Amino acid sequence: MNTEHVKELEAAIGYTFLNSAYLEQALTHSSFHKAEKGKHESKDNERMEFLGDAVLELCVSEELFLRFPGMKEGQMSQTRASIVCESALSQAAHQIGLGAYLKLGHGEELGGGRNKPSILSDAFEALICAIYLDSGFEQAKAFVHRTVLPLLDMNPHQAAEKDYKTRLQEKIHQRTHGKQVQYLLLKEEGPDHKKTFTMAVELEGTVLGTGTGNSKQSAGQAAAKYALEQMGESI
Repeated sequence: MNTEHVKELEAAIGYTFLNSAYLEQALTHSSFHKAEKGKHESKDNERMEFLGDAVLELCVSEELFLRFPGMKEGQMSQTRASIVCESALSQAAHQIGLGAYLKLGHGEELGGGRNKPSILSDAFEALICAIYLDSGFEQAKAFVHRTVLPLLDMNPHQAAEKDYKTRLQEKIHQRTHGKQVQYLLLKEEGPDHKKTFTMAVELEGTVLGTGTGNSKQSAGQAAAKYALEQMGESI
């Protein structure tokens, strides 16, 4: 990544790195790292996603706790889940043009990886981690406030209602005293750049619902929505 591109992205995110190596790793998808193994010393961003996700959840949790003192725990969990989900994070990544700066393997490049919600959301979490490692929690939180937390400007209850998977799990907990549902991939169709996924949600081997979408996440949400409808829940 050349100096000009670094400056462009830093301007888009409102943060200047002290150590650009963190940014370089955050933008490196595992497909690039595998294809270029032995040619470069750069690492991929998978471990950074893990830490970035934790920092993001803490930032959102803190904001919900402080901004909505009357909101109950379950509602806070639903709202947080709707904000840190793949679709919301990929939208935030699109807004800063993150896809243009990703380092992808040849196959992912041809398959439209720069616009895949899963790749964008993972890279966004890795970027949060990069800022955290570079300057600490306060700078990472400031970035989250600029890019992700504006979603809370909508009615937080409306945001929460969109997370059907969280709603379904809470309903199952109430009815079964803590049992967990599982999501299984039933079918994957289409070319790499335009795949369709079919997921099922199950409870102890019983299918509660199925759904389709252009990512496993959206297909899982569709399956959970169908299950809730079958249980008589208002959607």
